[in-house]
Amino acid sequence: MPKLTKWIKFPLYILIGFVVLVITLFVYLLSVALVSAPIPDDLSSLELERKQIDTNSYVIGNNWIRKSNTGIWEMYVEGEAFERGVINGKLSSELVFEQEDAFNDQICKMVPSSFYRGFLKYLIAWFNRDLDENIRDEYKLEIYGVSKSASPKFDYIGPAYQRIMNYHAAHDIGHALQNLALVGCSSFATWNDKSKDKKLIVGRNFDFFVGDKFAENKIALFVNPDQGYKFMMVTWGGMTGVVSGMNMEGLSITLNAAKSDIPSKSATPVSLLAREILQYAKNIDEAIVIAKKRKVFVSESFLIASAYDNKAVNIEITPDTVGIYSPEGNYIICTNHYESEYLAKQQLNKEHIVESASLYRHERIEELLANIPENTPEQTVSVLRNQLGKGDEFIGLGNEKAINQLICHHSIVFEPHSKKVWLSTSPWQLGKFVSYDLNELFAMKGLTQNSELYDTLNTIQADTFMNTLEYNQFLLFRKMKEQITKGGTFDVNRLIKLNPEYYHTYVLAGDYMFREKDFLNAKKFYEISLKKEIATKTEEYYIVAQIEKCNIENNKKK
Repeated sequence: MPKLTKWIKFPLYILIGFVVLVITLFVYLLSVALVSAPIPDDLSSLELERKQIDTNSYVIGNNWIRKSNTGIWEMYVEGEAFERGVINGKLSSELVFEQEDAFNDQICKMVPSSFYRGFLKYLIAWFNRDLDENIRDEYKLEIYGVSKSASPKFDYIGPAYQRIMNYHAAHDIGHALQNLALVGCSSFATWNDKSKDKKLIVGRNFDFFVGDKFAENKIALFVNPDQGYKFMMVTWGGMTGVVSGMNMEGLSITLNAAKSDIPSKSATPVSLLAREILQYAKNIDEAIVIAKKRKVFVSESFLIASAYDNKAVNIEITPDTVGIYSPEGNYIICTNHYESEYLAKQQLNKEHIVESASLYRHERIEELLANIPENTPEQTVSVLRNQLGKGDEFIGLGNEKAINQLICHHSIVFEPHSKKVWLSTSPWQLGKFVSYDLNELFAMKGLTQNSELYDTLNTIQADTFMNTLEYNQFLLFRKMKEQITKGGTFDVNRLIKLNPEYYHTYVLAGDYMFREKDFLNAKKFYEISLKKEIATKTEEYYIVAQIEKCNIENNKKK
């Protein structure tokens, strides 16, 4: 009997030890993951209240926000860092809530299990445990100010400051851990003989897709900081980092993700590095100096265009290196691979060129620019809207190899010398592009009436593609595709008719037939998809593997 008691106690001790270990690990993760909020010198801005002057139009002193008839929110903030953040949050509190709600909805779709989401929450929090140590005090204060307007609904994820801080690293984490379709942007710039009047023109598509809801409330934000240069950027509720923007010195910046190794810990989020460059650099040399000061944890290309230099370069950044690509000609293209002398030769970059759609889009922009003798903002938009493949081949709507993938969060054109921007309106880059003159916007002394601020005489009209049968079919295709991912039955032939030249149409059909154990038809659809323009090698490998599985299953029936 004593021996039996011994054998019962032994596994019990192991179980207790395991539970203690798990609890200890949980407490450790929680303790290192929590980020202490900064302490502002002046808290008086917390007492400010916004005043409504019209529908969807509010002011706090000289600061204001309004919703344009285009659907774009326009906001102006000024002052010191914490004050700017507080005012930003108070003016856009509903947008901060909706953006966080949309972001978390998408996370729930991507990770349906609440258990795994909880695990992911602590994993990311641990990964970002030193995030605030790599961020300027100014931006920590600004983010803290914004977080004061964050909704308590999401406190289960973490404290407001920690959440908003971590969201600034979402771009980095998204493409570092997945290296896939969250980010696949295209941008380019022309100058001298390649541009009309020989002046700089920059165009970019920000193809960062986190669901349609996430892109509903774009903000054209105009910032007048107490230090550095005034600037504008395209953003969303709660986001103080920069992905697309231009300052009053005529320096613009756009971000394009590159292939990254999976990092072991966080550093400076690339959007906050871009913010620092935009706020404090007036030319390319100053931008490079700032870029070299910060350590990032993913690889990224910054297309920097400067009126001071009348040219553009790509600052190519990895966690270990900064490379500069400065072409000898009068234009530059930036997709998602590196071209600087050292980084272009790296194995990871070479693999990415072969496996991704980046080089294809780069070569397609080359083709389109070759047919434009002197670029203009209107012609820049025509490139950004182009849906065809190389050689004007129709490769299906929504193909990642197209410049216009029909997922764009925003598309924008900068004219650094004139301090003008043209910003797309929904849907994607198909709606009209409205023009803002930064000289006029920053000359305003508050908002006294709710009137349109964009230049109505300088608008680039909406794409006529929206008036076509193909556009309506694509919208139906997207709805059907979303339904397919949720399971259930659907009409395969109808799906194919809606987007017949798109390889992924047949992958969806093949996956459905495979799920229904109709391996003969599944193989047929997979084989058709191989004859189309496939976006990435990863998808091609998947299709080939599925065909082999079909062969195995079909042979079992013989």
